[in-house]
Amino acid sequence: MTPTTPPALQGPTSKEKKYDRQLRLWAASGQQALEDAHILLVNSGPGVAGIETLKNLVLPGIGQFTIQDSALVTEADLGVNFFLEDENLGGFRAEHTTNYLKELNPDVQGHSVTEPIESFITKEDALTPYTLILVAAPIRPSILEEIRYHASATGTPVFYIHSVGFYAHFSIHLPPAFPIVDTHPPAESTVDLRLLAPWPELSQFAAEKTQGLESLSHHDHGHVPYVLLLLHYLEEWKASHDGKYPENYKQKNEFKAMVSKGARTDNPEGGEENYDEAIAAVLKSLNPPAVGSHVREVFEAEECRLLGSSSADFWLVAHAISLFYRQHSVLPLPGSLPDMKAQSADYVALQNIYKGKARADLAEITDTVRILEKSVGKQRPPVPEKEIEAFCKNAGHIKLVRGRPFHVVPGGNGKVKWGERAKSLAGFSGLQNPETLFLLYVAFLAWDEFVATHEADGLMGAPRVPGSLDAEVDADTEKTFGIAKTFMDALLDEAGQSVEDESEYGELKETLRKFVAELVRAGGAEMHNIAALAGGMVAQEVIKVVTKQYIPVDNTCLFDGIKSKSGVVRV
Repeated sequence: MTPTTPPALQGPTSKEKKYDRQLRLWAASGQQALEDAHILLVNSGPGVAGIETLKNLVLPGIGQFTIQDSALVTEADLGVNFFLEDENLGGFRAEHTTNYLKELNPDVQGHSVTEPIESFITKEDALTPYTLILVAAPIRPSILEEIRYHASATGTPVFYIHSVGFYAHFSIHLPPAFPIVDTHPPAESTVDLRLLAPWPELSQFAAEKTQGLESLSHHDHGHVPYVLLLLHYLEEWKASHDGKYPENYKQKNEFKAMVSKGARTDNPEGGEENYDEAIAAVLKSLNPPAVGSHVREVFEAEECRLLGSSSADFWLVAHAISLFYRQHSVLPLPGSLPDMKAQSADYVALQNIYKGKARADLAEITDTVRILEKSVGKQRPPVPEKEIEAFCKNAGHIKLVRGRPFHVVPGGNGKVKWGERAKSLAGFSGLQNPETLFLLYVAFLAWDEFVATHEADGLMGAPRVPGSLDAEVDADTEKTFGIAKTFMDALLDEAGQSVEDESEYGELKETLRKFVAELVRAGGAEMHNIAALAGGMVAQEVIKVVTKQYIPVDNTCLFDGIKSKSGVVRV
């Protein structure tokens, strides 16, 4: 008989080796979403934060990027932008930064547009090819408004990035409904043992394995899986408590004592780790099945309740799971089982019971999805089974982010109605604390209004940033602070707080003045270390949005580089 050579073991591909660490973070599906993306950067001003953001997207393998920037490379650029060299002076900044960025990862395609944004954006479908848009301040309000309009009409995510001196901030404009299935919750929160709502197969297996528990050998007694131990003692508890489970903290402690008494202290194998595991799991595992507020928000959303032929796949599956929950009072079982002290055969058998129940729940929900597809007249391909399976496994941790447009101040002679804008902002309570970074956001809004209403002489209508002219620094500071103070007063008034007592709100105003003064003092310049940090933060959120994994910032993030402090404001 000719001996056969076993097939060679296939190791990881070169691509898997290259992206090994990030594949552990967002898996192959996330990497594919990243590689399918095409990011547009509308760059202006020093343009450092935008380029640093792209750097942190090129390295993990974003599919394509395009830089729109009509500026020429100057001496000032060489001092802050690490992706420019002396020989690039006088050339188009977009072209040179694109070439250097492409060197970081040959898998990534890079493009540049040197046409001014004013003419580029007027072209039909100019923004259509891009899956996500980055906009770096300063930018004319009319341009930003045009991009925001496109984002609202097409559901394209947009990031608005500021980096001025020691401060940075970015805002995210997401679609009105941005659901996330793979939120990557902590591992311990994803274990659903269903001990208070066992199904027949699990109850039967527990009864078989714990029958005559006291008469088992020391080895077998010390290897009964803790899940089965808890089910066994729960039946004993119910027998003496009118058929009820332990409900409160006191009763759970009493139940723990009951389990502890069952452990053998004379086991020659050195203790009974399975009983220790059972006792440790009581408080976190003996809870009735329930859904969190995030899941309820999805179930109660209008998109979930009122399906139509244009409903996204997410909403079809969400509706099917809501029907499942309404019928069974539980979410589909994820099917995962934690490690535990047990004999291999018992653990595998228990694992198969959980997986079998998960498959049965998945099959029921899949059938419901197919019925819903027919009932709404869905014309698109059926929802992929892998998508339904992923939803079922993560059903207890889905999250719906309601995207909101970021604020755009009017340019030219348009008057900012701060009172009306105050009504649309959340965060009034933050004004009670002078240390809040919400005041930095107010300062950035004032900075934006200054830019929107001032044009640089001789620069074809280009915006002038506060502090860009040495002779006007003090005057610009007072103007910008006046804008910021008007807005803060409107916010306080909207919150029903009096602004007549100057001493009461003096500290708030002084903090706001410091923020404004520092922004103006920078004269629109970007410090590379702050811009690089901001670029890393923005890139992280871009990856969350592109992969639809993890939960992105909702919806404005601020960074104070002087105090090394960051904060999120929902506006």
